[in-house]
Amino acid sequence: MVNPNRGAVGFKSSEFEQQYDRPSKSQLKREMTALQDLGEELVSQPKDRVMRVPMPEDVREAILECQKIKDHEGRRRQMQFVGKKMRTLEEDEVTAIQKVIDSWKGASKSETAAMHALEKRRDKLLADDKALTELKEQYPQADVQQLRTLIRNARKEQAENKPPKAYREIFQILKQLQAGAASSAAAPAADGNEDDDTEEE
Repeated sequence: MVNPNRGAVGFKSSEFEQQYDRPSKSQLKREMTALQDLGEELVSQPKDRVMRVPMPEDVREAILECQKIKDHEGRRRQMQFVGKKMRTLEEDEVTAIQKVIDSWKGASKSETAAMHALEKRRDKLLADDKALTELKEQYPQADVQQLRTLIRNARKEQAENKPPKAYREIFQILKQLQAGAASSAAAPAADGNEDDDTEEE
């Protein structure tokens, strides 16, 4: 029931609305922290993932720039700039980014396990020449000559501390071989791969 004295003592409901419409300082701080965390999450992701996230170009550029900086203080300053850029996003833009990150996390467990298996396989190829023969038996379609060249180049990269170009290419080839086997429903081949990995460990 409306208080008939409210108008007489000078209070209007709109005055209270204006006062409480604005978020509290602690709420604003929580929102700023959440946006900063979101920015840090994006900085920690590979560049190709960041490129696929829907966001304004200036925000993306700030994130990609931060990924390049190795100096601790320079990176800290750029991270603050990323946070500032994140705070310019509209609510729907933040929601879209969060949705993509959540989808990564949902798929990440199985992806991570598969990725580790491929990484172990790649390391075996570099450490042991017999591993290439095993790979050829499992994936007859594999280009052994190309892999042999990449393995040689990857070993050279490691010895000379060069960027791991061939090392990464080997991973991509292994990934393609596994994907091809999976699409052909080659379950026994996949099981064999797991056995190989566990034996070497």
